[in-house]
Amino acid sequence: MTETNNTQSNATPAAADVPAAAEGQQQEQRRGGRGDGRGDRRGGDRRGRRGQERDSEWQERVVQIRRVSKTVKGGKKMSFRAIVVVGNEKGQVGVGVGKAGDVIGAVRKGVADGKKHLVKVPLTRHSSIPTLSNGRDGAASVLIRPAAPGTGVIAGGSIRTVLELAGIKNVLAKRLGSKTPLNNARAAMDALAGLRTHKETAKERGISLEQIYS
Repeated sequence: MTETNNTQSNATPAAADVPAAAEGQQQEQRRGGRGDGRGDRRGGDRRGRRGQERDSEWQERVVQIRRVSKTVKGGKKMSFRAIVVVGNEKGQVGVGVGKAGDVIGAVRKGVADGKKHLVKVPLTRHSSIPTLSNGRDGAASVLIRPAAPGTGVIAGGSIRTVLELAGIKNVLAKRLGSKTPLNNARAAMDALAGLRTHKETAKERGISLEQIYS
C-alpha cells in the first residue's frame, strides 16, 4: 500500500491542469512581476538551496534493518524495521525507528522519527563531554567518560554511531548488559541527555563556578 500511495502522489499532473497553472503564472506577471520570469526562478533557486543546506547539515546512518512480522487475522503481515541515527555533528543527535513494507520507506520513517527526538549534547573545546555519565534503557547500560585530546572515539556498535554523529571526537564508552543495538543506542542517548556543563551545575547548586573547580 505504501508504494501505491507514493506513486499516486508523484504522478504527473493531468493535461487539464496545465492551462490553469499557465494562467496563474500570467496573472502573477501582470501584477508586477517580470515578464521573463527571472525573479521567480531566482526565488525558487534560493529556496531550493536553503533546503539543500538544511538537509546537508544532517547525517543519517542506518544501524540495523530487520524483517519483522505481525500476526493478524488472515495470517502474518511482513514488514521491515529500520533503526536510524540522525545527527549534525554539532551537538545534536537523535535515534529513530521506522517500520514499513519496504526498506526505503522504513528508513525514511526512521529519519523522521529521529529528528523528532533530538538531544542537545554539551561539548567541550576539545570535542569531548564535560563529565562522566551513565545511561540505561531496558537491560542495556552504557558508561560514557570524557577523554583527553587525541584519544578518539573508543566505543563500538550503535553507541559509536551515536557519539560520532553527536560531534564527540574524544570519549571513552563501555557497554554493560544487553547487546541489542536499539537498547544500546537509546541508553547512549539517555547518558547524553543527562550531561550538564559546569556552569549549569554551579547554577543548580547555587555556588560559584570557581568553587566547582576547587
